[in-house]
Amino acid sequence: MKFFEDIKSIFNRDPAARNTFEIITCYSGVQAMLFYRLSHRLWRLKFKWLAKFISSLARWFTGVEIHPGAIIGRRFFIDHGMGVVIGETAEIGNDCTLYHGVTLGGTTWQKGKRHPTLGNNVVIGAGAKILGPITLGNHVRVGSNSVVVKSINEFQTVVGVPGRVLKDQQVKSNHFDSYAVGGDVYDPTVKAINSILAHLHDVDSQLHKVSKKLNIKDQQDTSVNDLEIESK
Repeated sequence: MKFFEDIKSIFNRDPAARNTFEIITCYSGVQAMLFYRLSHRLWRLKFKWLAKFISSLARWFTGVEIHPGAIIGRRFFIDHGMGVVIGETAEIGNDCTLYHGVTLGGTTWQKGKRHPTLGNNVVIGAGAKILGPITLGNHVRVGSNSVVVKSINEFQTVVGVPGRVLKDQQVKSNHFDSYAVGGDVYDPTVKAINSILAHLHDVDSQLHKVSKKLNIKDQQDTSVNDLEIESK
């Protein structure tokens, strides 16, 4: 069953996980998925009111809101749980991980596809917002509190508001990163700002040298003028 696959996969992604009983009884993300698996089946059988009712109960108990119409693959894990929102037309591939506060939201009132699609092995950090009918390719990583509104190619890392791709930070296959982005992230925007600051510091230093030379020259000219006046 998919639910037991979800539980088993947690041991590979959460070092705090100790045993299956603890995961089932204490992990709100796992409990939310248990409710979702039931409500999604009811949704597909056209018992839509009952499916929505169970989904509402799940939100009340777990703090996680998953629309029963969403499509979620195998071995899905919501770490810490609270505040996650997954919209009706969202699609999530296999082996994906979401942290607390993540939103897979829609950006239009029109019917049809309006929520994101996630490929396989996607990791989304805490507080990130993925908005609109966009696609995140396989192995994409989204840093905490990022806002992504455009599709991202596979193996890319995204950070910032709005989300920007870190060109030199491609994800290694079958590598799991807690909270999606580690401490060794190369951010081109930060590098550009640091470069500008270094350039300004250099310009300031050069101006100081020029100013010092001009002051010395003025003092020499003044001394010469004083000597000429005395000689007269």
